[in-house]
Order: sequence, then C-alpha cells, then structure tokens
Amino acid sequence: MDYSPLWISMKVALTATGVTFILGLLAARFVLSLNRMRLFADGIFSLPMVLPPTVVGFFLLLLFGKNSAVGQFFMRMGINVLFTWQGAAIAAAVVSFPIMYRTSLGAFEQVDKNLIYAARTLGMSEGTLFFKVLLPASLPGIAAATILAFARALGEFGATIMLAGNIPGRTQTMSVAVYTAMQSGNRVLAYRWVAMIMTISFLTIVLMNYWLSLQNRACMREGGNGF
Repeated sequence: MDYSPLWISMKVALTATGVTFILGLLAARFVLSLNRMRLFADGIFSLPMVLPPTVVGFFLLLLFGKNSAVGQFFMRMGINVLFTWQGAAIAAAVVSFPIMYRTSLGAFEQVDKNLIYAARTLGMSEGTLFFKVLLPASLPGIAAATILAFARALGEFGATIMLAGNIPGRTQTMSVAVYTAMQSGNRVLAYRWVAMIMTISFLTIVLMNYWLSLQNRACMREGGNGF
C-alpha cells in the first residue's frame, strides 16, 4: 500500500493550518475593531464556508491560472501553484480559513470587556493589548479553532482536486485517494483510506475536547483560589 497520500495530506493540512492560524487571528482582530462595514467584512471572510468547495477551487484556478495577473507574477518568480502540493495547501487554507476566523472571533467577543477597558486605561497600545490580554484570555477558543481548522484542511477534497489535481505521489491526498479508489472499483483500498481519515479526525476531536477540559479545570482552580 502506497502511503504517500497520508504524508501529502499531513504536509498540506499542517501548512494550511499554519497559514489559517495567522490569517484567521488577524482577520478576527480586524473585524472586532470595526464599527461600520463589520457585517460586510464578516460576510467576505465567511464566504468560503458556504460556497461549494468546487466553486472555491474554480475561483482559485482563475486566480492562480497562467492567464491571470497573479499567476503570471508567480510564474515570473519561478513559482508554480497549479498541480503542486503547495496548491493543495492553498486550497485547504482557503476552505478552512472561515472556521479559524469565526471561532477566534467568537472567542475574542467573549473576553470580559472590563479587562480591555482596564488595559486601555493603563495606557496599553492596541498591539500590546492584543498579545498580552486578548490572546491569553481567548486561548481555549483559539486552540479549538486551530484543531478544527486542521481537521477541515485534512479532509478537503473539492477545491484541492480543482487546483492541485490528482497526481499520485505529488498532489494526491487521502480524500482524493478515496475518490480514485472508488472510481477504479478498489473498494478495499477506499475502506482503508476512509478508516485512516476517520481515525485521524476522531483523534483530533478527542484532542480538542481534552484540551478544553484541561482549560476548564485550570479556570475553575484559579477561580477557587481567587475566592
């Protein structure tokens, strides 16, 4: 059995998670600071969540295609996005981005506003407030968002096959391997990849729940000590 789809999937999912972690937090902080146009910005950032993955892949294909300005720029730089694992990572990042963004935004919004007001009263800059107050107070939600974004990137199919294709050993992820196995009538291989995806996804959710339970216990101990 060729395990290259597993390694490609992990490489793609980890890369996509790293990108969405940074961009998702920045987008959530940006939207949190908005008063006007907040609904519009939220709609733009959340759009990949409601669009079919194949439609997301279609737009990415247009964006990074050889006839687009972005695609030609990358070609001049010697970077090829189409039909590479980097393209698969971009597709996975775009699809998983709304999960990271929306969950982080919800975590930011639940932070006690008195903490933010007190920090501003003490003269903290917005950047210092973000890193020393907002992020630590939102850590459980951000951790959950990161794990969920990883799980979503790991199982991405539609946008990946549109942008990166289905090249064994290069761009074929586990989800694409399931599709390929079913198309060729190899149900046994498809069952194996499905079992592997389900196992990794289940362990990811268990890890998230374990992390959240640890954080809740820590908060309860701190609350008890403070009382």
